[in-house]
Amino acid sequence: MDTGTGTGTDTEAARGGEDAARVLVVDDHPVFRMGMAALLGSLPGIAVAGEADTADGAVAAVAAHRPDVVVMDLHLGEPAASGVEATREILRLRPGTAVLVVTMLDDDASVFAAMRAGARGYLLKGAGPAEVERAVRAVANGEVILGPAVAGRAVAHLTATAAGTSAPDALGGLTAREREVLDLVARGLDNRAISRRLALSQKTVRNHLSNILTKLQAASRGEAIVRARRAGLGGP
Repeated sequence: MDTGTGTGTDTEAARGGEDAARVLVVDDHPVFRMGMAALLGSLPGIAVAGEADTADGAVAAVAAHRPDVVVMDLHLGEPAASGVEATREILRLRPGTAVLVVTMLDDDASVFAAMRAGARGYLLKGAGPAEVERAVRAVANGEVILGPAVAGRAVAHLTATAAGTSAPDALGGLTAREREVLDLVARGLDNRAISRRLALSQKTVRNHLSNILTKLQAASRGEAIVRARRAGLGGP
């Protein structure tokens, strides 16, 4: 599968006009990625500069096509990389790029990990076309935008912090199943052994691990194990 070869940038830019906001779409789900590219490509003043389906492909596509905006999924189907890592590397490479996260992940850990990495916006995949268009134009203009559900969570978090409410534990953003997977990882089990222990497919285990790395902002399995053990997982 193409991981960042683009979509005919000169033609697309011409369609959008010289001042069009150039957008790169990053998502490992081909139907969603193509649908998002089609939507954005139909809008005046917006040109699709390319597409990518992995973290490495996204970074390479940004270097090649120099988009103004990157529409970024967080779950890219890779156990060792995610949209958070890709966002961080893209902004290291091109600090002026605006990253708009569009993802299924709506937990606090994912939201704040993405924003700390430098994303300017965060939408859930249930957002409608008008909301997506508004968000893309906003981040392209230097604004920060959060979807309604995400904004409510952010306000609640900031209100609790201001009121002196104690912060959640280091693994507070993980689901019960993700904690269970992380505990087994910290005990030294590989993905195949975990899938047998929990009666899950290996693909499901990989997906859980990818979410865990994203939420913990861990760069590797080893770093996640260290964090897990500090939090009391993995046995004595």
